[in-house]
Amino acid sequence: MPGRLLVIFSWLSVGIFSITAIPLALGASELETVAVVVALGLFLLSLFVWTIAFVVALQRSANGEDLAVASLFFTMGNAPKLLRHNLLAALAISLAVVAGTAAADPFGILALMLPLGFLGLAGARYGNFPPRAAKAARPRMD
Repeated sequence: MPGRLLVIFSWLSVGIFSITAIPLALGASELETVAVVVALGLFLLSLFVWTIAFVVALQRSANGEDLAVASLFFTMGNAPKLLRHNLLAALAISLAVVAGTAAADPFGILALMLPLGFLGLAGARYGNFPPRAAKAARPRMD
């Protein structure tokens, strides 16, 4: 499957976040520092992933493909279904964990950015986008 590593890293990030956020929400207050460090670490990693996704999308757009933000992240330019479903599922599970643990771990909201970044990177790398339509020349108004 194309993008296999992205799927693995996405699920790994959800697992690492869950291992720290869920026990904290259940009352293991000694994990508070660890949970904050994990959430911030995942967020910092997401900045790197988002940057790569942006550069790849920019290259494809410069090559004449018509990329839109919604198609890049959610339909992923009709990327392979297995890839798309895995990354969307990882994002959904991460969102559920954040929703259930946000009161105990408000920094956990930042951890959502990593699965979302993997989704954008997969769309930018493996999506099929239509060519950009040629714009009609506008008459000059001198």
